[in-house]
Amino acid sequence: MSYCTTLAGEIYRFDDLRMVMARATPKRAGDQLAGLAATSDVERVAAQMVLADMPLKTFLTQALVPYEDDEVTRLIIDSHDAQAFAPVSHMTVGQLREWLLSDQATPARIGALKWGLTPEMVAAVSKLMRNRDLISVARKIQVISKFRTTLGLPGRIGSRLQPNHPSDDLRGIAASTLDGLSYAVGDAVIGVNPATDNIPNAMALLSMLDDLIARYEIPTQSCVLTHVTNSIQMIENGAPLDLVFQSVAGTQAANAGFGVDLNILQEAHEAERGLNRGTVGSNCMYFETGQGSALSADAHHGVDQQTLEVRAYAVARAYDPLLVNTVVGFIGPEYLYDGKEIIRAGLEDHFCGKLLGLPMGCDVCYTNHTEADQDDMDVLMTLLADAGTHFLIGVPGADDIMLSYQSLSFHDIAYLRNSFGLKAAPEFEDWLTRMGLIDGQGLLPPEGSAVQALIGQGAS
Repeated sequence: MSYCTTLAGEIYRFDDLRMVMARATPKRAGDQLAGLAATSDVERVAAQMVLADMPLKTFLTQALVPYEDDEVTRLIIDSHDAQAFAPVSHMTVGQLREWLLSDQATPARIGALKWGLTPEMVAAVSKLMRNRDLISVARKIQVISKFRTTLGLPGRIGSRLQPNHPSDDLRGIAASTLDGLSYAVGDAVIGVNPATDNIPNAMALLSMLDDLIARYEIPTQSCVLTHVTNSIQMIENGAPLDLVFQSVAGTQAANAGFGVDLNILQEAHEAERGLNRGTVGSNCMYFETGQGSALSADAHHGVDQQTLEVRAYAVARAYDPLLVNTVVGFIGPEYLYDGKEIIRAGLEDHFCGKLLGLPMGCDVCYTNHTEADQDDMDVLMTLLADAGTHFLIGVPGADDIMLSYQSLSFHDIAYLRNSFGLKAAPEFEDWLTRMGLIDGQGLLPPEGSAVQALIGQGAS
């Protein structure tokens, strides 16, 4: 079905819903690379006008990726809750935007929609929003997840401590972990990307992190970001595995490129749940996503990269995760060219994930060949803190020496907590206070003393 509208005396025609969605997307490099982007700002506005008048029901009858060809589409359609959709089923995309921004859209009402909205509906409404709109709605939405810490509570922001090492040296990783803990980072997860992804290496990393958590009695969870099939085997081998990790994408073909499908993810979820390692909850999956992953695998089906990113959230949502984050600038300037595109994408991803009911965080990051710098990351992390993000990632010095990209530092997490009056997860905050890592006002002690205190207590 084709669509058309008239703007500035010209008629703009769009061949199908996929073209409308792609042309309505704010400018980004990946869509230009794929030949899907609007050719001018005027055409983009014309597509947004068409999209604003599009009934939400359209997305239930016109699949962007064919139902019979794609298990992610089947998951989206088969899990759609018509009763949850009923309160907004009469609306157009534009009307949904206006309602979400209104005082009538309370946190409870928005939360009740999560299984009634498809990713395509959510992606569509985000395309009509300014950055401040994405922040305004996202900060209304509360998503709580639990394992050994309770994440997503009001007035709090979680953090992943990422102590990567280029040779997976256990002492180096342990040193970076103690450094991060001294800055009150790590309540969401202590998560290591292994330089060498095999089962023996991952087992060694898991055992070291588990011993460290036990020695200091830290209320947190660890994760080695190995392939999900490795995690399944490690569970069978009795590894102390807290969270199962996997990168996921928005099409079956893109997930196949990651070496996964929905059955494998379900198997891993059931295996980890059976270990019962959580103390305050049982959310035990950790997913990472990022705009452009399907396009980079030539598995995008002619759909724009932001819509496919939101479809990845349907995959994550099916397994009740503890954590989901977009590694927003990691894939490079071919997909998000500069700081402006990265900032926009980060706010889109966060808004869309939360609207679909996910515990959504972000790796605020960029690669060294991108037209971006740390000032851009300062802007995005500050905006995400204002938007109520579930968690952010911190690495030593904001420079991941193993993955060779720039992220946030431990100091950045401390800045956000101090500037916004935000706290860590309650269980972790109690531990920080007990260990003398924060004072009664939640502030850090003099620099260096916290590390010494940790080392001393661990030795004893």
